[in-house]
Amino acid sequence: ALFTYPVLQAADVLLYQATHVPVGDDQKQHLELARDIAQKFNNDFAPKNQDGSERPVFTLPDPIIPPEAARIMSLRDGSAKMSKSDPSDMSRINLTDDADTIMGKVKKAKTDPEPLPSDKAGLEGRAEAANLVGIYAALAGTSVDAVLAEFGGKGFGAFKPALGELMVERLAPINTRFNELRQDRAALDAILRQGAEKARAMAVPTLDAAYAALGLVRG
Repeated sequence: ALFTYPVLQAADVLLYQATHVPVGDDQKQHLELARDIAQKFNNDFAPKNQDGSERPVFTLPDPIIPPEAARIMSLRDGSAKMSKSDPSDMSRINLTDDADTIMGKVKKAKTDPEPLPSDKAGLEGRAEAANLVGIYAALAGTSVDAVLAEFGGKGFGAFKPALGELMVERLAPINTRFNELRQDRAALDAILRQGAEKARAMAVPTLDAAYAALGLVRG
């Protein structure tokens, strides 16, 4: 079962001929598996052009890993990834969290007693501080160095409220739309149906090519 998920994930990527896939640092290995599967299939089954060159069935996707916040860590443990399976709801930000809940979680996030450094090197060995600064940089669309240039020397008593406000600002539209859709089942079903139809149409050429390469007849 642990191996099945990455394979299904690879199928989802390869079926749509993705050239680039945005992933977190911890997902890069899954994309490498997708590339290995695509390369193996192409080598073994890809048809040939008239000039003898190979006509690949699957595209080998490349990862897009953001320079900031490539891996978001738990608000309670800077050494563990933020996860919805964590037993503590305080470890993560949920899309269903309202503004007060988000602000409360950020203010209670684990930190250390030292003020923020003035440069990125000063975050070494400070996992929780690095995580919060990285989250701020990602939400603000800036760099860790730029965040530290603004908040360096300040304590978390000043930084956490600023982070909480930024997080609320960025997530509020998503939260609002999420709750609207949850309450409108007809609209949600329509979106899912339209998405499924679009995805199915996009997948047909690749699926046909894979069947043909294997010499199989679709029913």
